[in-house]
Amino acid sequence: MAAATDRLRAWRGGPRLGVAYYNEYLPDPSRLETDLRLMVDAGITCIRVGESVWSTWEPRDGEFDLDWMTPVLDGASAHGIDVILGTPTYAIPPWLARKHPELAVVRKDGAPVPWGGRQEVDHTSEVFRGYAERVIRAILDRHGRHPAIVGVQLDNEAGLHLIHNDHVVERFRVWVAQRYGDVESLNREWGLAYWSHRIADWDELWAPGGNTTPAYDLAWRRFQAELTADFIGWQAGIARELVAEDTFLTTCIAYQRPAMDDVAVGAHLDIASGNAYYLAQDALDLSVEGAGGQWYADDVPQLILMADRMRATGFDRPEAHGGFLVTETGAASIGNAWLTRPPYDGQLAQAAWLLAARGARLVSYWHWHTLHSGHEVHWGGVLGHDLEPGRIHDEVAGIGRQFAQAAEWLADAEPDADVGIVYAHDSEWMMAFEPPLAVAGTDAPDRKAYARIVGVFGRAAIDAGLQVGYVNERQLSSASELLDRFPVLIAAGLIAASDRTLETLAEYARLGGRLIVGPRTGYADAQGRMRQESAPAVLGALAGVRYREFAALAAPVVVEAAAPRLRAISGQAHGWMDALDVTDPDAEVLLRYRHPHFGRWAAAVHRSVGEGAITVVGTLLDRGTLKALVGEIAGRSHVGSPLEERQDTVTAHSLVGERGRVWIVHNWSPEARTVRVAGSMASLLDDGEYEIGDDVLLRGWGVQVWREGARAPR
Repeated sequence: MAAATDRLRAWRGGPRLGVAYYNEYLPDPSRLETDLRLMVDAGITCIRVGESVWSTWEPRDGEFDLDWMTPVLDGASAHGIDVILGTPTYAIPPWLARKHPELAVVRKDGAPVPWGGRQEVDHTSEVFRGYAERVIRAILDRHGRHPAIVGVQLDNEAGLHLIHNDHVVERFRVWVAQRYGDVESLNREWGLAYWSHRIADWDELWAPGGNTTPAYDLAWRRFQAELTADFIGWQAGIARELVAEDTFLTTCIAYQRPAMDDVAVGAHLDIASGNAYYLAQDALDLSVEGAGGQWYADDVPQLILMADRMRATGFDRPEAHGGFLVTETGAASIGNAWLTRPPYDGQLAQAAWLLAARGARLVSYWHWHTLHSGHEVHWGGVLGHDLEPGRIHDEVAGIGRQFAQAAEWLADAEPDADVGIVYAHDSEWMMAFEPPLAVAGTDAPDRKAYARIVGVFGRAAIDAGLQVGYVNERQLSSASELLDRFPVLIAAGLIAASDRTLETLAEYARLGGRLIVGPRTGYADAQGRMRQESAPAVLGALAGVRYREFAALAAPVVVEAAAPRLRAISGQAHGWMDALDVTDPDAEVLLRYRHPHFGRWAAAVHRSVGEGAITVVGTLLDRGTLKALVGEIAGRSHVGSPLEERQDTVTAHSLVGERGRVWIVHNWSPEARTVRVAGSMASLLDDGEYEIGDDVLLRGWGVQVWREGARAPR
C-alpha cells in the first residue's frame, strides 16, 4: 500500500492541467523550447508522450532510435513539467505488419482487419508479444527512470476489436471447458438442445462468428474482456521492472470499447485514466437532451455521468483516494471535420471544473498542437495549425491559474454522492447481443441500449439536484457498505444479474436504503438465461410487484400519477415496458399508463421494505416525469446544497478534503442566472464572500468555486 501511495504523490495537491505532446509530429520539432514555455504560461504541469509512434522508436526490425525523446524529457524536467511516457504497442509499424500478416485481427466475418489505421493486431499472439516486449524494454530501459517521468501509460484505448483469430477461438473452447467441466454441463446450462446445438465433444463448440445463443455470446464477451485485461497486466509486469518504485502505471481507457472491462483492467493499474470527450457549444446547455450512446457526451448529464463512471474504475483502491486521471479531453474541437464545434467562451473552464468536481486529478487535453497531417487534422488542440497561442490557449491558461488558486483546498478531496448507479458489463454485453430498444425513429436494434437505459435514470438524478456515484457490479460490497456510501441506489437494465447481486440489493433496502429498480433488472441470470421465476427475481417479491408480460413500445404511451404525492404529474413512457402487476396490498402504485390496453398495468410501484424501500419503474419515462419521480423517492440531498433554490440550468457538486467541503457551481446556459446562497461561503477564485440569503450572479457559461465557511479575519 505504501509503495502504491508513493507512486501517486504527484497527484495529491489538487487538480492539474496536462496535454498530449507530440514533438515528433511537428513540421519543425526545434520549437520544443517555445512549446514548453507556452505550456508553463498556461499552467500545464504534465505532458503525455510517445504512445503512438512505434515506427519512430523502431523504424526497422530490431533497429532502435531512442534518443529523439531525450530533449523532450530534459526540457520538460527543466521547466518543472512531469511526463507520462506511453508504450507504443497499439500502433504497429508497417514493417511488422508486412513481416507477419498473420498478426492481423480477424473479424467476426472471417476477414482480417487491414493495416492502415491502428489497433489492427492480435495482441494475444506470442509472436506479437515478443516484438512488443522488445520495444517496451528498449524504451523503458533508456527512459523509464528519467527524473521527468512520473508515470507510464500502458498501450492506449485497448479493447477495440473482438478477436476471432483461430487460435483465440480455440483458446476460448479451453476457457469454456475449464469453467463447465464437461460438455453435458454446458449443454444443460446453455440450453443447447435448442436448434440442435448440443455438442458431444469440446471440438464441436462452434466459432462465434455464426453464434445465435445468448449464453455463448455472454461467455465470449467475458473472455474477450479478460484478454484485454491480461494484455494490460502483462505490460504492467514488464514496466514495473524498468521504472522507479514511485512511478505509477496507468492506461488510457476508452470505456465504450467492446472488449473493455474497466474494473478488470483497473486492477492492474495504480490509478485509472481515460477519455472524457464531449460536444461543446449548445450541447452544453443543461436543457439539451442528447442522443447518447456515442464515444463522446452530447449533453451535460452524460458528461457528468462519464466522469462519475471513470471514478468508479478504482473506487475500491484506497491509495487512489477515489481519484482518476483524464488523459484525453477536447481542447478546440473533437473528432472529424463534421463534429468541429469549438467551445464558446467559458465552456472549457466549465468542463475542466466539472471533471475536477467529480474527482479528476489531471485534466489533460488532446492535444497540444492541431496536427498538420494524418487522420486527425481537424481534432483541434490548444494551439491551432498556425502554432500561435490564441483564444483556446488563453482560456486554458485561465483554468491553470484557477486550479492553482484552489489546489490546497482540493488536495486529496473526494467527491460526495447522494445516489449510486449500478453498472454491469454483463448486462451491457447481453443487451448489445439482443437490444430491448430500437434506435430512435427506426426499427434498427440499439446496441447501446444498456448505456441508454442507465443514462436515462442517471440524468433524472442529476436533474433532481442529486450527486451521483457509480459502482460496478463486480465491485458490489456488502449491503451495509453500500448503504454507508449511497442512501439511494439505482439498478436499471440489470438483466444479467446473479442471485448474489440481487440478494445484496434486497438486503441494502432492508437495511434502510432506497432502491430504485429500472426495467429489465433481474429478468435473466448470470449466464444470460431467462429465469423461470416471476420477474424481477428476488426484488419483485419484496417490492410487492411482478410482471409476466413486456413490450417494446412502438410509440410513446401516456403515464399519469396514481399517488397524491406525485400531484397531477403526466408524462410519457417510451422504448420499453415491463407490465407491472401489484401483488401486495401494501405496495403503492405511483404511476399508471393511460391506454386502452396497457392501462391495466402500473408503470411505477413503491413499497417499504424493512428500514428502507424499493421502487420498481417498469419503463423509460420522459425527462421531466422521471426527474419528479426520482426526486420524490430520493428526497433532498443528504449532503445539502450551497443554494437555497437551484435553478434549472444550474448544478452544484461538492468534494470534501482535509480543509473542508468545496462546492463547484455551474451555470450551463448562455444566459446569466442569479442564485441565493444557503450558507456562509467564500470563493476560492476571487475575494467573494457570501452569507445566507446573499444573491450571487452566475454569468452565462460560468462556474464558481466556493468553500464552506466564512473567510478567516485578516
